[in-house]
Amino acid sequence: MPELPEVDIVKQGLAPFLTGALIKRVILNRNGVRFPFAADFAQRLSGQTITHVGRRAKYLRFMLSSGEVLLSHLGMTGNFRFAEPDPQTVEINAGFQKHDHVIFELSSTDAPAPFLVYSDPRRFGFMELVEDVETNKFLAGLGPEPLGNSFTATGLAEGLSRRKAPIKAALLDQRIVAGLGNIYVCEALHRAAIDPRTRSCDLLPEPGTPGPVLENLVIQIRLVLNEALEAGGSTLQDYRNVDGGSGYFQHRFVVYARKGEPCLKEGCNGIISRIVQSGRSSFFCPVCQKG
Repeated sequence: MPELPEVDIVKQGLAPFLTGALIKRVILNRNGVRFPFAADFAQRLSGQTITHVGRRAKYLRFMLSSGEVLLSHLGMTGNFRFAEPDPQTVEINAGFQKHDHVIFELSSTDAPAPFLVYSDPRRFGFMELVEDVETNKFLAGLGPEPLGNSFTATGLAEGLSRRKAPIKAALLDQRIVAGLGNIYVCEALHRAAIDPRTRSCDLLPEPGTPGPVLENLVIQIRLVLNEALEAGGSTLQDYRNVDGGSGYFQHRFVVYARKGEPCLKEGCNGIISRIVQSGRSSFFCPVCQKG
């Protein structure tokens, strides 16, 4: 599933072309993706200008001239691309591909093609129109952005101080920090030399006090996310950016998906292990990640 870097790369690819673009009409090739579309979904979008393209956690947010926000989650296989229908087809919606579920016809844009297409083979993504982002069920209660100024070791210590859950599970909790996913949590914990099974509260020297371990963890989270952004994200199966290209950060994985391979940390002779935590795979080095 795309995580913060991948979603941000998509945002960066869309923003220059969509900011100020007019949505002439919306074509729906099915009545929903993960969730059904509102009955007036296409009508409410048609005629709106996109005033801003942003990201919150793993969600894309398209601000509209009506004051509403089009909220989109890519799920596991969702992607956006600019395209045109097959010129041999009579009906526009028949000129696209099998899994192209939502088609936005645009004007007032210098996009590479006049149609923005949302494709999602497994249909785990979704879109919905939101009137109030502060009370929206997907956005309300999200923690700080890990690359923002509000993400600090002190704030993280406050969120973890009474938690006995493993640190891996805590960092995946979007109420603690927004946008982190399995890949980058595994990589950050390895860089910070923290065993993913460690109780969250045990990383604090005393309740509410971060200490050097959490100070370093915050640094490593920021570093791994920034490196992933520079590499265009990670492509394991289906992730593609707006141009259809792949990310390259998967070639820099130190622990993720490397079970049975040598630890790459200098001077470490450990072998990468895999365990399952809360139904998710955790990859770590039992030698250099001891607590």
